[in-house]
Amino acid sequence: NIIGFVGGMDVPLIKKFEAGYIAGAKSVNPDVQVISLYTGSFTDQAKGKELGLSLIDQGADVIYAAAGACGTGTVQACQEKGALFIGVDADQYLTIEGSGDVMLTSMMKRVDNAVFLTVKDAVDGTLKAGENRVFGLAEDGVGLAPYHDWDAKMPAEVKAAVDKAIADINAGTVTVPETK
Repeated sequence: NIIGFVGGMDVPLIKKFEAGYIAGAKSVNPDVQVISLYTGSFTDQAKGKELGLSLIDQGADVIYAAAGACGTGTVQACQEKGALFIGVDADQYLTIEGSGDVMLTSMMKRVDNAVFLTVKDAVDGTLKAGENRVFGLAEDGVGLAPYHDWDAKMPAEVKAAVDKAIADINAGTVTVPETK
């Protein structure tokens, strides 16, 4: 009933990652305790490991790190202490070598899709200059990486619950909060 979050800098974007993680966890277990710690950096791997170890010592068995390269240190903490890890930005199974033993999945920013759709709009003449465009789940601007080494171990009901949450967010029946 305890999970952890390691954030990099205490900035609005990372706070959104934290808020979504907490809301998602509480949607399946209202009694879960989420302990959040911030490294104050996106590059200090030693601090990422230190905070990961601290979270594990406080009882966290799953840690989500939205902390750039600090997450590599958090993976090391998970490997040393037997906790599980959720990555961020890219499929970190592919970017943190040897992490498959603890890497459940990653939240991926699909910048490739955002760039493609923006260029397509420019070519088609439908690009609206001066306007921000949000690329969320429905636009395939963010997504979930494969479970890789954990795929066969992931219970079907967990996979179904994740798929339902994605569908509910896309349908607008669930709104992911931007703040805690």
